[in-house]
Amino acid sequence: MNLALRDIRHNFPRFVFTTFGIGLLLMIVMGMGGIYRGLVFDATFLVNQINADLWVVQGNTRGPFAENSRIPSNLEDRLRPVPEIARSRRFVSHTIQREHHHKTLRMTVQGLDYPNDKGEWVYLIAGRALAQAHFEMIADRSLGLALGEQVQFGKDVYRVVGLTRGMSSIAGDGLAFFSVSDAMAIQFDQPSEAVRLERAARFARSETDDTGRTQPLLLERAAGSSALISELALPQVSAILVSLQSGANTERVIKLLSAWSDITVYTAQQQRELLLSGSVDKSRRQLGLFSILLIIISTIIIALIIYTLTLDKLYDIALLKLIGARNRVIVGLILQQALLMGALGYGLAWWMGQYLFPYFPRRVLLETPDLIKLAFITVGISVLASLLGIWKALRVEPNTVLS
Repeated sequence: MNLALRDIRHNFPRFVFTTFGIGLLLMIVMGMGGIYRGLVFDATFLVNQINADLWVVQGNTRGPFAENSRIPSNLEDRLRPVPEIARSRRFVSHTIQREHHHKTLRMTVQGLDYPNDKGEWVYLIAGRALAQAHFEMIADRSLGLALGEQVQFGKDVYRVVGLTRGMSSIAGDGLAFFSVSDAMAIQFDQPSEAVRLERAARFARSETDDTGRTQPLLLERAAGSSALISELALPQVSAILVSLQSGANTERVIKLLSAWSDITVYTAQQQRELLLSGSVDKSRRQLGLFSILLIIISTIIIALIIYTLTLDKLYDIALLKLIGARNRVIVGLILQQALLMGALGYGLAWWMGQYLFPYFPRRVLLETPDLIKLAFITVGISVLASLLGIWKALRVEPNTVLS
């Protein structure tokens, strides 16, 4: 006869509700750990997937994710002749927030160097990669856009030709992939009135200059498109992605490029470290602290529950002692109940998490090592929580029954 099971059967409704509450607590602990893993995954996902050996960014910056980076797009041409470099491609990244069908549409725009990079490496659940240099996009499913849907950004309309899943930025915004030229057009788009005022201001500045007064053609050009004025810099990209030749000496290439004072070069591993130590570091630490606090709170709550259940059984425990039951029988009664609550609560937490976590706004990534670790923590919590009840049970005198 197992006394723990008989006691549970006697107080079955209370045991069920108590186990359910413990399961909710453990689900929150499990979710916190999953959000932590998901944050790390989102931060490094694009760096892992884009498969670049080197990231060339603006000099003395930590771009393009940890910090803004702006470099001329023709840097790609400067990099091509460098020994041991197989391929270089432009990359643009920025975040926008617009209105679409009367709803807020917030996304992180990623510019791909079409036709060198059409987005074949992007995991697609529907549609295809980019097939032309303009007016096509690949969108993450979390953005709520349908395949074939048309979205207007600035003065242009873009059609969704591909859908992906589970691709989001550090902030949790869904990714959208465009060609580099389209991504820059979206980033630097200005209202017509702003363009007109800028041209009028350029004309006014040139008109007051001696060169402008003596050369009317300069005035005409100043009032025209910025692209026709050679002195004005073209829109800049966020980074240049470099792929090295097979067997190339990475350190030698980095040393060679480090002599260029206008750029900074990072390996893919360094880019990951920059993200984890910068953009997401405080969030990681905060989630870790919340997880520890929840584990402590869970231990206290389970201990109080076990203690309360023990108080309700003090008469029965005294009767067991009176008829000669050993202390290990009483300890086993309380400890087995605590372990059973912990085990069932853990199983309930995992089961509920499978259904609830996919609806969370941020990615919740449950990894097997973390689940195993939490299972051992749950066992430890159950044992520690039972100590208070065991202490109270062992202090009960057998003659309590007689009184």
